[in-house]
Amino acid sequence: MQPTTRFNSFIVDDRSGEQWIRLKRKFGEKEDITIDVTMFDGSVPVPDSGQVQSDEQLHITFIVNISKGDDSDVLEIVCSAWPNTIDIQKFYVRGCNRTANHPYTGPEFKELDEQLQDSLYEFLEERSINDELAIFLHEYMKSKDKTEFIRWLQTVKSHIEKK
Repeated sequence: MQPTTRFNSFIVDDRSGEQWIRLKRKFGEKEDITIDVTMFDGSVPVPDSGQVQSDEQLHITFIVNISKGDDSDVLEIVCSAWPNTIDIQKFYVRGCNRTANHPYTGPEFKELDEQLQDSLYEFLEERSINDELAIFLHEYMKSKDKTEFIRWLQTVKSHIEKK
């Protein structure tokens, strides 16, 4: 089965053989949005609700980069995708050429004023970076994980069988 190449307005670049994917899109006339997404990179225990389900929720990290032209600064937003929701972890603005080795990145997102937090979630929602994206990423990465595992097994098998 071929991997999905689109999600809403995003073009999906699967990066076959790698542990990540990239989504890209334009928003309005000036904004370029790039989202780099890891495969599953963590989990947390699911609180016991008495329902039969898996014992853990898988976590995906993704980084959103939003620029407004070739030489503009970039708004970089580090997020977590849980099975059906996203959480913003950190956001900051960096130069387009990433010259600073250790730029000031501000406080942790959860330490900011609630109105500022809500505004950033609304900003992302307008750009289709929302809970629907989290659901898509989890389904996509489940499939990618299986595909990459099979590819890896074939590579190992080929290497072992070489004379």
